[in-house]
Amino acid sequence: MSEFLEACMMVLFGCSWPLNILKSVRSRTARGRSVGFLILIQLGYLAGILSKVLSGHVTYVVAFYILNLCMVTADLCLVLRNRRLDQQRQQN
Repeated sequence: MSEFLEACMMVLFGCSWPLNILKSVRSRTARGRSVGFLILIQLGYLAGILSKVLSGHVTYVVAFYILNLCMVTADLCLVLRNRRLDQQRQQN
């Protein structure tokens, strides 16, 4: 039951990332976005994955950690791209 609840948590957290990614793509600005926050979220997902691996309790839930980590990484890349676009707009 605890694995199911953990999977539910990961799915619910994961539902927000596609929306964030879409917002980053559409807005083309990094205003209001924090690179540090995204990195902390990535570290949290990495800690969760490492916890599962070190405990020897690797289950299907790890796939949700990896999926969420990939989405946060994509969002981070978009925020960095948008920072560059913001800088280019300021120079013009």
